[in-house]
Amino acid sequence: MKKLFYPALFHAAEEGGYWVTFPDIPECVTEGDDMEEAYSMAVDALGLALTERMKDKEELPCASKVEDIKEDGAVVIVQFDLDEYNRKHNSKAVKKTLSIPEWLNEEAMAASINFSQVLQEALMTKLRTVES
Repeated sequence: MKKLFYPALFHAAEEGGYWVTFPDIPECVTEGDDMEEAYSMAVDALGLALTERMKDKEELPCASKVEDIKEDGAVVIVQFDLDEYNRKHNSKAVKKTLSIPEWLNEEAMAASINFSQVLQEALMTKLRTVES
């Protein structure tokens, strides 16, 4: 599971609510009618900005240390869970062809095993060990 943490600046809006900026990701700006909505929107905006950078093969910026941020606003650390974001936004199924021994196929079918689910679970487990 890949979790990223970036500081965000929450600013009180004159009309109520909050607008949010990220010192390390200038293109990432959002707002919300209250703190809860602003935080939720900040997570989504951060996810969009980071995944766009990843798609463009850009390096992700290092997160600033809270004590190094000199801009106005309340500093709030925003957590972004890449795995959760991908499950929510990139759940389009992709067909894969693979080969397994015939005996394994027969036993798995007799046990009513969902091949796609088993493969997904195995790949997620493998990715966690690779990332560690």
